[in-house]
Amino acid sequence: MKIKKGDKVRVISGKDKNKSGVVLRAFPRKNTIIVEGIALYKRHMKGSAGKVGRIIEKSRPINVSNVAKIDK
Repeated sequence: MKIKKGDKVRVISGKDKNKSGVVLRAFPRKNTIIVEGIALYKRHMKGSAGKVGRIIEKSRPINVSNVAKIDK
């Protein structure tokens, strides 16, 4: 896998096509990466013991074949 943490990439297919971001984490065995601000989903966190419930957004891993590395 030629893309690693800290590289700037552009998404070339999928719902986030033409968006770009920095790689936060890479999973070489699964051939996937997590890109900052790309492939977001909402996670509902239940409140407990005086804490208030909330909705947070997380990034899903995307396949390396769906991104292209941007040269500096």
